[in-house]
Amino acid sequence: MGRYVARRLLLTIPVLLGASFLIFAMVYALPGDPIRALGGDRPLSPAVIAELRERFHLNDPLYVQYWEYVKGLFQGDLGTDFRGRPVLDTIERTLPVTVKLALVAIVFEAVIGLVAGVLAGIRRNSFFDNLVLVSTTLVVSIPILVLAFFAQLLFGLRLQWFPIAGTNEGLYSYLLPGLVLASGSLAYVARLTRTSLAENLRADYVRTARAKGLPNRTVIVRHTLRNSLIPVVTYIGADIGTLLGGAIVTETVFNLPGIGREVFNSIRSQEGAVVVGIVTLMVFFFIFFNLVVDVLYAVLDPRIRYD
Repeated sequence: MGRYVARRLLLTIPVLLGASFLIFAMVYALPGDPIRALGGDRPLSPAVIAELRERFHLNDPLYVQYWEYVKGLFQGDLGTDFRGRPVLDTIERTLPVTVKLALVAIVFEAVIGLVAGVLAGIRRNSFFDNLVLVSTTLVVSIPILVLAFFAQLLFGLRLQWFPIAGTNEGLYSYLLPGLVLASGSLAYVARLTRTSLAENLRADYVRTARAKGLPNRTVIVRHTLRNSLIPVVTYIGADIGTLLGGAIVTETVFNLPGIGREVFNSIRSQEGAVVVGIVTLMVFFFIFFNLVVDVLYAVLDPRIRYD
């Protein structure tokens, strides 16, 4: 297991470099001049524009710009934006907001999704099972943007149960956007848990356990549920990496100053260093939590071993 983890960690380096280069190239290909956009309604003088373009290597070809970025990356420097602010400071400012939002969303996703999926899998073809299938299909079919505005209108403005924007209410401010962010994943977790549990309940080892006279609760909790959780853990683990990468739509609609909204604003202003730094961090989160999921496989199923 130790060699497998070390090998996966070593493979992370070329993956991160490849991802950062692709993002760097896409930002490089964006039309427009980010330096001229800095002045807004007051255009910068040609001398200032020339100095800034030289400082940020914008006159150099793509491979030279990327090499300068990689050299700083290996020194722990993610670069600065065009206003002189270090990218690392931007990440330190916005990441805690995204982490809180992601944690709330993961709790909603895991608790509600697993409970609904388990109850639906146990009671197949019942009213509750059909309710779960219909409701999850409805949630998945609605775009997250529509869900966000609807949640703000209903729970924020009409019922006034939750704040609709900002983080002034502390952790309470993250409940509504966290539920919206988790809605699609919650539906997938519920359906995946239901399908996996229903399939395992028909397996031979379950019939054998019941033939031995074990209580139904013991058969489900100790024997069936553990095997049924393997695909669910896979999905949740991958989703954790995605959620920590930031949710652009949710953070923008609810006015949360997190990673996702920062990426959106940086793309609009062509802040290449900020976009590349944050997206590279997102890729790292995704790789790391996929590795955690692979390790958890061996915990959930002793038959799985990594040589």
